[in-house]
Amino acid sequence: MKKRLLATALVATMLVGTALSASGCSLSESNDGKTHITILQYKPEAVKAFEKMEEEFNATHDDIVLTIESPNDAMTVLKTRFIKEDAPDIIGIGGDVNYSNFLDAEMLMDISDFEGLSSIKQAYKDIDKNLEFVPMDGVYAVPYVANAAGVLYNREMFKENGWEIPTTWDEFMSLCDEIKAAGIQPVYFGFKDIWTCLAPWNALACDLAPADVCQQVNRGETKFIDEYYTVSEKMLELLEHAQKDPFAYSYNDACTAFANGESAMYCIGSYAVPQIQSVNPDMDIDSFVMPGADNADDNILNSGVDLQFCITNECKDKEAAYEVLSFLLEDSTIQTYLDDQNAVPCKDKEFELSPALDGMLDYINEGKMVDYQDHYYPAEMSVDAQIQTFLLHGDIDKFLNKFDTDWVRYNRDIIRKVQAYEEANGGNE
Repeated sequence: MKKRLLATALVATMLVGTALSASGCSLSESNDGKTHITILQYKPEAVKAFEKMEEEFNATHDDIVLTIESPNDAMTVLKTRFIKEDAPDIIGIGGDVNYSNFLDAEMLMDISDFEGLSSIKQAYKDIDKNLEFVPMDGVYAVPYVANAAGVLYNREMFKENGWEIPTTWDEFMSLCDEIKAAGIQPVYFGFKDIWTCLAPWNALACDLAPADVCQQVNRGETKFIDEYYTVSEKMLELLEHAQKDPFAYSYNDACTAFANGESAMYCIGSYAVPQIQSVNPDMDIDSFVMPGADNADDNILNSGVDLQFCITNECKDKEAAYEVLSFLLEDSTIQTYLDDQNAVPCKDKEFELSPALDGMLDYINEGKMVDYQDHYYPAEMSVDAQIQTFLLHGDIDKFLNKFDTDWVRYNRDIIRKVQAYEEANGGNE
């Protein structure tokens, strides 16, 4: 009953019938004597990579047939299929609040005995563990690939002008002044698309706020107005170095402008590199970690699990699903995805990565990273829109007071659950 009620809450605002056409249940009903495993994954931009994976798996396995579905509105399709008890065997989703909700609704299978987990970097397994509303026994996801957010920069432009990569906030602001003095636009933003406001916000927050700030707030230990004030101040300071009216330009506009050399830097994630290089394939792009801290040693890479695989409780053949997961974790399969999507592997092994990640490699290799703060934000809060409004008007107190109020409003049930857990277990250890 809990599963059904919570799943219903997940899709209360959706039209159930819209997703049923995407159901792949007929495959599991085949009488060909083979085991059929279906993956539904949420990244339609990676459909070509997944088509290649599906083809390679089926060419090398006689007893298992793999089907990978990549619908455009995957989360709507997935949530609806959960409601209809027609879940795929494996889901490919991000490490964010959707994953948290699926865990809370007890929709995912414990895969603690999957041997492939031992190959995953501990930092990414920790990130997934932190997404649990309350601590749970078991492991429920295989982190697959991540992305990283910070500052992309024009490597050729930096070399020509002798600019140094900043390692502190003061150095970063001084660099922006130096670039501006040279008659070049320091940074570009595409804040017309509100989701892009989250990129610099997350990158600054991971340096300046506790990694578990959302959990601390849920436990009643702090408030966002206390933990996010410096983040907000530095967002406004960074905005001073943006192009005129960054709210008039979209993500595509910003990518195009940066690709055409209209700015030296672009505060965005590594996921933007393919878009930028579609405009200028020869552009020499590198990146550096957002230097939000006053001490260089306090800077940390903003990296979260962009894609992970979970086995649903509806899966009838766990071992066959494990065989699929093992194939997905093969080095060549991972490299197929990396080449297509400019991603960061969660597997603890050296891979050929995009040169645009060169400046972040030390952090990646050392596991010095924390998750995106917005992976904990409920969609109902529309935090990206709140940040955009704040940047337009500059009122920090109004912004963060509303943030705290809305957090309680949209997380009331979770807060009760967390605090009940803490009370029952003697508080936070």
